[in-house]
Amino acid sequence: MGKYATIRQFMEKNYLHFNAAAMVDAAKGYEAHLTAGGKMMITLAGAMSTAELGISLAEMIRQGKVDIISCTGANLEEDLMNLVAHNHYERVPNYRDLTPQQEWDLLERGLNRVTDTCIPEEEAFRRLQKHIHALWKKADDAGERYFPHEYMLEMLRSGVLEQYYQIDPANSWMLAAAERNLPIIVPGWEDSTMGNIFASYCIKGELKASTMKSGIEYMQWLAQWYIANSAGKGVGFFQIGGGIAGDFPICVVPMLYQDMEMHDIPFWSYFCQISDSTTSYGSYSGAVPNEKITWGKLDIDTPKFIIESDATIVAPLIFAWLLNH
Repeated sequence: MGKYATIRQFMEKNYLHFNAAAMVDAAKGYEAHLTAGGKMMITLAGAMSTAELGISLAEMIRQGKVDIISCTGANLEEDLMNLVAHNHYERVPNYRDLTPQQEWDLLERGLNRVTDTCIPEEEAFRRLQKHIHALWKKADDAGERYFPHEYMLEMLRSGVLEQYYQIDPANSWMLAAAERNLPIIVPGWEDSTMGNIFASYCIKGELKASTMKSGIEYMQWLAQWYIANSAGKGVGFFQIGGGIAGDFPICVVPMLYQDMEMHDIPFWSYFCQISDSTTSYGSYSGAVPNEKITWGKLDIDTPKFIIESDATIVAPLIFAWLLNH
């Protein structure tokens, strides 16, 4: 096996300073939090599903090292798109050099680019659309209402997508979440391809907007979940990237404390953010963790870590540490 038998050993030997050391400290803090009986929320921003974070995140879910996920609508659907259309994706390693005409040519071929990876519209979006529409329509006709992720989990559990699988199902974090019945919240789901498609059906009068539960209802649900799960060591907050995936759920604590006047509600008991947004004035994603103390989100002694680096590199390494790889 050579000098380093495991990824953990490599990290312990080499990652001793600066962002590398912060990454190891954060991994150790995550591990200590779980060992002490704490629970952990992971928030997914950016394009982490298209970056195939599911390869490591799915195993984290299966091993019970994640208790709840908050993610953007894009990350929710893009894990499924990768599951059913992976062979049709195209990688563009020279994406920095593309001209506007070359970008237009990709559009004309039905390829939507995410940095160096193009998602095939016909095989990804449209392949899912007919199956998810059937579930939306069924609920609409019955006067039933569900959260966005509930329709997608129902679609997965029904088996209708199995005919399309193009990756090892073990590498889909959504499949792992469906199998474990993992709680998921998806703030701002409307800002996603499936959200846009749903809106188009509503505009055409084919579906009612009320068939989809709202962001306010997600916050109500999260409030009840947090109350039920924050005893003992409490709930940690592991934030990948910035944006609404993290901004939305972290606010449940000050809402319960200040607006619901539940003055015994615990703060988040661990906090880590992986972000390449450098510390700056006015930037929430670039705010240092201590700023969150003033907003009633973190306590004075909450373990706090910020890793200013690329989440596509850092998150799998931390997950490998936690999985003892």
